[in-house]
Amino acid sequence: MAEIINLNKFRKSKERAARAKEAAGNRVRFGRTKDETTVTRADAAKAEKSLDDKKID
Repeated sequence: MAEIINLNKFRKSKERAARAKEAAGNRVRFGRTKDETTVTRADAAKAEKSLDDKKID
């Protein structure tokens, strides 16, 4: 026989997990120094330029 599930508890726990995941992402994204952010942006720009250079039009 199937186990009875309280849908409110399931919904709320799912929302909590989503908020926790978003908070972890925000900590990584915004919890860095200016130097780290600058390096990350430079690396992303370099990778994008490298990819664009390799495109065949």
